[in-house]
Amino acid sequence: MTLRQKRWATGRTVLTFLTALGAVAGAGLVGAAPADAAPGGTRVAPGVVYERFDIPGAAGPARGHLLRVDLGDPRVTLDLLHPGAVAARAPVSRLADAQGAVAGVNGDFFNISEAQHPGVEATGASVGPAVAAGLALKAAVPNGQRFGPALPPGTDTEDVIGMGVDRRVRLDGLTLAGQVRTRTGFLRLRGLNQYALPVGSVGAFTSAWGAASRVRATCGTDTDRAAPCSTDTHEVTIRGGRVVARADTPGGGAVEPGTTVLVGREAGAQELRKFALGQRVSVRHRLVASDARVPYRFAVGGYPVLAGGVPLPGLDDRTSAVRTAVGVSGGGRRVLLLALDGSPAYRGGLTIAEVARTMRSLGAVDAFSLDGGGSSTLVARAPGASAVTVRNHPSAGAERPVPNGIGVFSTP
Repeated sequence: MTLRQKRWATGRTVLTFLTALGAVAGAGLVGAAPADAAPGGTRVAPGVVYERFDIPGAAGPARGHLLRVDLGDPRVTLDLLHPGAVAARAPVSRLADAQGAVAGVNGDFFNISEAQHPGVEATGASVGPAVAAGLALKAAVPNGQRFGPALPPGTDTEDVIGMGVDRRVRLDGLTLAGQVRTRTGFLRLRGLNQYALPVGSVGAFTSAWGAASRVRATCGTDTDRAAPCSTDTHEVTIRGGRVVARADTPGGGAVEPGTTVLVGREAGAQELRKFALGQRVSVRHRLVASDARVPYRFAVGGYPVLAGGVPLPGLDDRTSAVRTAVGVSGGGRRVLLLALDGSPAYRGGLTIAEVARTMRSLGAVDAFSLDGGGSSTLVARAPGASAVTVRNHPSAGAERPVPNGIGVFSTP
């Protein structure tokens, strides 16, 4: 049973966590005593405050850059920052300015390289599910196909942090539910705009995918990202409810609106070869939440590190690195967006266990780890500015293009 299955099985949600955290701050935990934070921080916009402080860690001091977001203020909301396509990347500052966000951080881990598959394009697509403005953009790749550090026990690539239409942020999981139907039967859909499909499956690619090649979706296995690409593949293009094209090799280029490209590998490819030109086919898909009562306005992948005020068991306490994380409190109405500094003086960073303790000491009940290292970026507008500036120092010396992030939006 996964972490989220246990959580929902006991009827607990982020909306009902009542943890007494006031006594935790200042109790000697990592990050409990910000060294140089100005009282109250700097106001970025209504309901949004920026702070900077130092955090003692096993690898030396780390510098934290923090956004406190009050969703109890009706002028404030969150949404996914993204470049308009799943298989595309851009710096966080560019994404924020393009969408009018006043602040934000980088998001999910992503398909950053393909050294194990010579000649195969790295798509830049993220690992986990993604929802933007209420629209499901993609589903999760198999656990063995993810990029990033090892997942904590009991978590998987379907884990997300997101905000529902009720404007409350929560930890959850999003699972793909979909079918490909013909007159004679149906196939289960196992992928949606993913850079990696499960072995033996069929996945769908829509206009949300972008122009990147779909070959990467047939490489690796469910347990080995570096395994060779499949030699048994097939793809079918559906437009207007009919098959209009077929090919044995997955293609590339933009998928037109109203068109779906089905890609199959192994057993999935064998099923797609049965489809004939002109045949009627319908494709349906949606992301199903563990708690389906509230639809999501936005969601992004990563993995949980703190649940109900308690760090997850088995968190890595040895590997220190620059990190980005999200914390939630106040029944999902208060959000903490944390990115560590990557400048040489602070590049040691924190372990994941230290991140969990830091988020708890800052007041979080639940917390979620996002991509780190050279991806860790926090941006915010200066008072009166119309564009964001990068507040931390990215460890590579400049912003890394990323597939998505969490944007903070605030109106005067």
